[in-house]
Amino acid sequence: MRSVISVLDTDDTEQADLRGGRSPWFAAGKHPLRLAVGENLKCDALIVGGGITGSLVAERLTRQGLDVVIVDRELPGRGSTAASTSMLLWEIDRSLAQLAEIYGFERASRAYLASLHAVARLKSLVLQLGVPCEMRDKNSLLLAAGDTGRQLREEHDLRARAGLPGDFLDHAMLLELFGIARAGAIVSPGSADADPMQLARGLLAVAIGRGARMFEAEAVQFDAAARSVGVLLKNGREIEARSVILATGYVMPDIVHSTVHAVSSSWAIATTPQPQNIWRDGALIWEDSKDYLYARSTSAGRIIIGGEDSKEDIEPDARDALIPEKSRLLTQKLAALWPTANLDIEFSWSGTFDTTSDGLPLIGPVPNAKGVYAAYGNGGNGITFSFLAAQLIGDLIAGTTSPLLGDFALDRDGASAN
Repeated sequence: MRSVISVLDTDDTEQADLRGGRSPWFAAGKHPLRLAVGENLKCDALIVGGGITGSLVAERLTRQGLDVVIVDRELPGRGSTAASTSMLLWEIDRSLAQLAEIYGFERASRAYLASLHAVARLKSLVLQLGVPCEMRDKNSLLLAAGDTGRQLREEHDLRARAGLPGDFLDHAMLLELFGIARAGAIVSPGSADADPMQLARGLLAVAIGRGARMFEAEAVQFDAAARSVGVLLKNGREIEARSVILATGYVMPDIVHSTVHAVSSSWAIATTPQPQNIWRDGALIWEDSKDYLYARSTSAGRIIIGGEDSKEDIEPDARDALIPEKSRLLTQKLAALWPTANLDIEFSWSGTFDTTSDGLPLIGPVPNAKGVYAAYGNGGNGITFSFLAAQLIGDLIAGTTSPLLGDFALDRDGASAN
């Protein structure tokens, strides 16, 4: 017996509502050919959303030999993906110590190790497929936000116990090696950066080359049945799929419910190229604080710095109106972090992103919606989590489960994380 389980949030949210201003990745490029859905379709897997998450899922499922259809109501990747700073971190917004306090050391370590392995596998996949996306191996540099490095030293010791790589730097070592004056830091290998638009487009091209079909369409209703899910499109056509993967980024359908999820805004700026003026190895920089500053370089030598996150200013007009003021504040913070920086700012932008109170993603079966799966990478390492979502959901469709699906479940109890 079929039962209608959800209608998408059709509040006319457009890609332009998900980000304002312009990032360095926003240059025009070749988009995959998209057709209108002129007849009802059937497939093994329907992916709703063609941004970086949908692209990762499409690559994985076509690699498994599935007949894949991808729908996006606007140009793929021109929403939240275009606003990403694409810092492919394995470290999670919640420290290992904080996660261990919430869920216990074993579960917290499992999440961290899964994230570490996900970045390594993503880098390997990009190399294997030859996706041109300016991906570079990077160290990460987690800076102390206060006057002492004691908390970071304890975090480093806990990470070592979990088998995670990294070294603690005291103030003197940090100043000597990186020229940054903070109380301490943890420097860790295993991260990366990339151009998120090129990465998404490249993966989409691979999936389409394997037979995936891409359509311009808006899913508005899901109709669950014993063996398939019927997805009604806005134009009245229907797609019947054995599995439906929601990769809709920060425009979540109302079928998705979670008590640990919240929407935030972030702002970022990018300087003019200054390749001879980048800190050591262009490490990915972020702070050990709740609303942290983050910084990276690009292959062209730009410095990108972002932060000033807010859970209050999330309406597009209010968020974008703050771009000049947030850009000014970020420029000041760049000058304090890296005093030799050229402060000629060429790009400034804002973006909407999702956070969870425990810093973990929302991945796996959607409760009360058989055959529907969520793929939502949240927080500062969203692309890393999106890759992990593609792997976990691909395995789940193939009949293999993982304890991580419980850790990342949409209906997990994260009350202790608030």
